[in-house]
Amino acid sequence: MELSNHYCNQAFAGKLSQLDKAYHDNSYGFKAANDNELFGSLILEINQAGLSWNTVLNKKDTIKKAYADYSIQKIAALKDADIVVLMNNPGIIRMRGKITAIIYNANQILKIRKEAISFEKWMDSQGTLSVEDWIKLFKKHFKFTGKEITKQFLMGNGYLEGAHEKECPIYEKSIAAHPIWYVNKT
Repeated sequence: MELSNHYCNQAFAGKLSQLDKAYHDNSYGFKAANDNELFGSLILEINQAGLSWNTVLNKKDTIKKAYADYSIQKIAALKDADIVVLMNNPGIIRMRGKITAIIYNANQILKIRKEAISFEKWMDSQGTLSVEDWIKLFKKHFKFTGKEITKQFLMGNGYLEGAHEKECPIYEKSIAAHPIWYVNKT
């Protein structure tokens, strides 16, 4: 099996850390378990901007803890004093713009939930949008969600194909977990 220089190739050539390989095999390209975990995935993507994915994976547990186990309700309620606490937490990515965007986005998801019941149902209701339309939609509703953040978030959660190459042993498992891939194309 010949894979290109893709995340899958690095995973199966032994070029990734154990943490990266575990993420590749068990999380990347799979649907989140619930709204908070789906939002948690967006939080990680926002934090990754400008940094290596390994940096974020190494801080994943402390990021989750600092952001109230990704509770959308709790993050939406954060105030200025909470931002100061987050800015002083060495276990997370301490960039004010990312922190305030995450809080803003949590509030946006609460608004989305009023119309669509859940963030996941809202995502699922978008149908087969092109990458460009997803990016426009995210820019309309969220902050700090540029082209790459949005694309990686969508691929990482099974809304766009591309997380795994077809030759990757994880590909079929990820397709089975979120068959919307058969209609969405990158």
